[in-house]
Amino acid sequence: METQELHRGRLIDHIQLVVRDLPASQAFYSAIFEVLGVPMGGTAEDYFWADELFVSTSKSAAAQGHLTGRHHLAFQAQDEAMVQAFYKAALAHGGKDNGAPGERPYHPGYYAAFVLDPDGNNIEAVFHGKAQRNAPSVKITF
Repeated sequence: METQELHRGRLIDHIQLVVRDLPASQAFYSAIFEVLGVPMGGTAEDYFWADELFVSTSKSAAAQGHLTGRHHLAFQAQDEAMVQAFYKAALAHGGKDNGAPGERPYHPGYYAAFVLDPDGNNIEAVFHGKAQRNAPSVKITF
């Protein structure tokens, strides 16, 4: 029998977005990640990355010459104030409103804001309420 530990929020290993305007995207994501407490990992002429998000130009070798389609990415926030700060930073750095901060009907305590990034991706910051803040990791046995 093998036991693997799955950590909440770690289903995805990484995501790559291929964008038209790298400086605009870098300004947008740098601003929202600052308020979400996510440090930028690194930059180069044709890409930047933070945590599991890799953003590049279509000329980057990893992109193979193609832009990615429209995506919805949701980033975890520590509280409602962080969701509000995310929304303000996003709008101040090239984002467009796609749903002001507020509680959503998805489950009790789901508080989120939605913005469109410079390439039209739907970017969300979500706080799942106090009951979800300290949810434990899950162990699965095979």
